[in-house]
Amino acid sequence: MIAEGVKKDFRERDNISINSRAWAEVNLKNLHHNVVELQRILPRTCEIMAVVKADAYGHGSVQVSRYLNQVGVLNFAVATLEEGIELRERGIKGNILILGYTNPKDIQWVIRYQLIQTVLDYEYAKKLNQYNKKVKVHVKLDTGMGRLGEEIKNIENIINIYRCRYLDVCGTFTHLSVSDSLEPSDIVYTDQQINSFYKVIGTLKLKKISPGKIHIQSSYGVLNRPELNCDYARIGIALYGALDYENIKVKVNLCPVLSLKSRVVAIKNIKRGQEIGYGRNYIAKRDGKIGIISIGYADGIPRTVARQGIYCLINGSRAPIIGNVCMDQLIVDITKIGNVKPDDIAIFIGESENERITVAQVAQRYDTISNEILSRIGHRIKTAHLLM
Repeated sequence: MIAEGVKKDFRERDNISINSRAWAEVNLKNLHHNVVELQRILPRTCEIMAVVKADAYGHGSVQVSRYLNQVGVLNFAVATLEEGIELRERGIKGNILILGYTNPKDIQWVIRYQLIQTVLDYEYAKKLNQYNKKVKVHVKLDTGMGRLGEEIKNIENIINIYRCRYLDVCGTFTHLSVSDSLEPSDIVYTDQQINSFYKVIGTLKLKKISPGKIHIQSSYGVLNRPELNCDYARIGIALYGALDYENIKVKVNLCPVLSLKSRVVAIKNIKRGQEIGYGRNYIAKRDGKIGIISIGYADGIPRTVARQGIYCLINGSRAPIIGNVCMDQLIVDITKIGNVKPDDIAIFIGESENERITVAQVAQRYDTISNEILSRIGHRIKTAHLLM
């Protein structure tokens, strides 16, 4: 049951967003569906830790987290101290883990807002400990990602982290670097990471040191290794129904959560040979008609989408993007689409009649991943969180 105050907040944001020049719609019913579907494949004792960093991958971190609270999710992961503080100030309940670096001089804010800080390595642990203030932490182990975390070969350093007097260690985790791959060599590498992690956990327990809650998997780790015996699963992109790869062990029925929309603001007739846009990069091959759409690269649409053959949907038909995308507008060819008029909606991610554009499709054209496409959506994009 959604609290009436939360419903009111959604309605107010909807009214702002659906009249905007460009906006995103977040389908909270689909979000809930994904939570249920992902929890179904996890061990009963493993809880979802919703990854809501980078404004919940462009979905609106506060609104998404608030709704997840309502449906029973009480564990969240963010990247920065500021992201954690924002959630707390907006009333988000439960555990909030900061996955990234926080300046030790700011540890007072971690404590004040009841956040949990990741320990990056032993040197970082010592810096946190010297402030003589009890702080909740999760210890990160580097099992082969080569990024943050104390390297597993430094077992004495790892043990000493847990012995720091002012660090309240309530969790231990690692990050799998190729869990999205089912290539034989990558499977072997992932196995090595997992085995190394559990070996360290075993060593800690033999020394009567509690590792606290343990977590290993992110989205693809869950889908390819759902059987792992963990307390949390850090789920980001799968939660939002925007997977890049279909080659996964466990098939799940995830629904896309976000749609990105704008509108036609002007229509022009053009002549064969006419040059269009910055750089004169598009020259009309025939007489036709173009539509000006009120969204641009400042809103997250890559400047060179036309070169990748990307289109939007207008009235259920594909409208190819032409020329260079501008900061605030772009141009589409609507010659073959009948009855287009100003204020018609142009869909860049989402469905229109029998056509659909997914985040993964856009990402594939750019040789990148859905995470990047979603997280680059600009701050000017208003977001409507809808209980569809």
